[in-house]
Amino acid sequence: MADPKVLEAQRWVNSTYGAVPGYERCPENGVTSWAVMFSLTRALQHELGITTLSDAFGPTTLGKLAERGNVGPDYGNANIVRIAKFGLFCKGYWAGDTSNGDFDGDLYAAVRELKADVGFSSDGYIPPKIFKAILNMDAYVLLSGGRSEVRDVQRWLNATYINKSTFFVIPCDGHYTRDVQVALMRAIQYQIGIPEDQATGNFGPGTQNGLRNNTVRPGSPAAWVQLFSAACVFNGGVGGVFAEFTSSWDAALGAFVTAFQDFSLLTRTGIGDYATWAQLLVSTGDPDRPAGACDTRFHISASRAQALKAAGYQVVGRYLDEDPWSTLDKEIQPGELDAIFAGGLRVFPISQYAADAVGDFTWSNGYDHALRAHDRAVGYGFNRGTVIYFAVDYDATGEQITSHIIPYFQGIQAGLGARGKRYVAGVYGSRNVCARVSDEAFARYSFVSGMSWGFSGNLGFPLPANWSFNQIKEFDFTAGGDVFALDRDVRRGNDPGVGRENVGGSDSPVDAYLRYVDGLYATAVAYGGDPNQRVMEYLRYPTYNGAWSGWELLIGNVDQAWIEHAQAHAPARVESYVDPSLGITVNVDHLGATANAVYLKGNGGRGDFGGWSGDLATFYGEWRSHGDEYASGYAFCADRLAKINVLSSFPLNDLVEDVDGYLIGSAVRNGARIDQAIRAHLTDGHRTRFRQFYVNRYGGTVTGVRDAAWNALGGDTADAQLAGLTEAAIRRTGGVCLLPTQLPAAKLEPFLQGYAETIERLSRG
Repeated sequence: MADPKVLEAQRWVNSTYGAVPGYERCPENGVTSWAVMFSLTRALQHELGITTLSDAFGPTTLGKLAERGNVGPDYGNANIVRIAKFGLFCKGYWAGDTSNGDFDGDLYAAVRELKADVGFSSDGYIPPKIFKAILNMDAYVLLSGGRSEVRDVQRWLNATYINKSTFFVIPCDGHYTRDVQVALMRAIQYQIGIPEDQATGNFGPGTQNGLRNNTVRPGSPAAWVQLFSAACVFNGGVGGVFAEFTSSWDAALGAFVTAFQDFSLLTRTGIGDYATWAQLLVSTGDPDRPAGACDTRFHISASRAQALKAAGYQVVGRYLDEDPWSTLDKEIQPGELDAIFAGGLRVFPISQYAADAVGDFTWSNGYDHALRAHDRAVGYGFNRGTVIYFAVDYDATGEQITSHIIPYFQGIQAGLGARGKRYVAGVYGSRNVCARVSDEAFARYSFVSGMSWGFSGNLGFPLPANWSFNQIKEFDFTAGGDVFALDRDVRRGNDPGVGRENVGGSDSPVDAYLRYVDGLYATAVAYGGDPNQRVMEYLRYPTYNGAWSGWELLIGNVDQAWIEHAQAHAPARVESYVDPSLGITVNVDHLGATANAVYLKGNGGRGDFGGWSGDLATFYGEWRSHGDEYASGYAFCADRLAKINVLSSFPLNDLVEDVDGYLIGSAVRNGARIDQAIRAHLTDGHRTRFRQFYVNRYGGTVTGVRDAAWNALGGDTADAQLAGLTEAAIRRTGGVCLLPTQLPAAKLEPFLQGYAETIERLSRG
């Protein structure tokens, strides 16, 4: 939406400086952008007497401003005052009358407001560093998706270090970014005692030595605890455990450190030792720490496998194939897998075709690469469910991830689907690439290129939650007289890799579960009554049963005599399995409860609440509990709904359980046997699950999804008991908040639309 004051700024700067050599005009569209900030910067440089104009607000501009003193009342250059006013308007601050160059009370108040947002309250004068902060696109208020704890640290850094010559104002928007990462590193360097002009923000030898000498623990100096806890806050939560910014070591910080060390595969010391500092600050962490995996483009012979095993490696990454024009011979060689297994190692397959420039990444290339990777993997004999890591081997920016990398991986998923979803897609790349591809294109596991510490995608981004391998160091591995290049990879173990037992067989990840269901169905038939209902009751028991969880009100309790009989006579319970399409863990009890609700109650109302609508109510409550961070319900859905890599009350595996439960329950309601419905879905139906759900439940339209969501959240009040269950689900995560029916339509509608568009987007995959 065009802003009249921004449009005024654009028109003024273009008309005033359009004829100045080196000035570049900005669009006159009323929209704040870097273009108008660059034009205002060039205008300022001209007013300061600089003849070679540029977009950069660099040392020359700062120096020339400093020579004239702070901009304030009675300042001698009216146009410089106007530039400040227009810059503030472009950043959303009311700076008063722009028809003249007077430094009036409105401008003074606007500058004070900006300074307060930045982190320090003072007068309304504009020193050079604040002028620099005005003429950029950084935000100094909490933005959607930002965390208030991060913003507190950002403001503290500004207030504490603004007078350091190499420190400049950083954003205060609650988002951890590359600029914020560099600022924290500089603050640490100042604390170590590195001279200001040598505080580059890089994790160099001086910084490393300083941190080795400054382990943070209970009783450490306040400044060091603040810096360490700031690094912890920036790295986000680990398994629901979050750090707080503090000046004294407390139990909460200790709990986070322990959780972070476990998550990062560090030695659990419970204190801020060097390895923990390094892991918090740089994507390699300590590159010399223990690593149980490796990858290489070189052939692994029997002797190399034995040497790697003796050196402590358990898994090696190898390439499925290479481009036809390549002469590297990096793909797995005949007999190599046998040599790897005989040496006591496992293997994880990597697929990379021309993956080192943005133009290599298109949907069609992803589709083609998936077909080729699938065929090569079949040729090597890899069993169903094997994870293949598709590579992004360059520093993709956030914009390129959106425009190219995500479509490329959507093509990969489509290509694997066209081959029957035999294999599961993983991703290799920077932290940001891995996290976003996992969240938006559903890569199951991440192989992180951590040793590329200078990548923008590794600066200001935490390790993705689904990381399986973290590549931390390239070196020459020596075994006697044999030397070859090897990358050291920290191995988390959630992807065990492929062993001899995973090659040449036909067993899929769901076969054990299907055999269990067959045995359970036979037990139910022998027991008597409705075997479909019996099976679903046993699948959902004990979590989804009883008045305490609302299931007695929703569809009734299970038959306890049947439960006891099944416990004595049915096969051993299988509580989860790995989904054949996405590689995620599916919880049998949730799926069974959803299917049971649909089977007994059908579409809408209680049938829905047993699955997707109950989860949506909980997710609504979670959104309302994050009101300060997420003003927009649409943004909340975009960031947290149906994700693998994000802590959420409605993650992807919950949605899969809802969708599969709906489809299986509907099939049984329409006459299928429960065991046959589950088998049909998990052998083929899973490939199109989201499309089936979108069409069968919502009529195949975004409007249909939106309307169903509204009815589920309170639009349909015909069932008072169900309305009470919905409110209880909302209160579990939202506490005291306005219910959907109490929220203004303009506020609720983006949330409903966010859910609807998520379902529609998934249906296209």
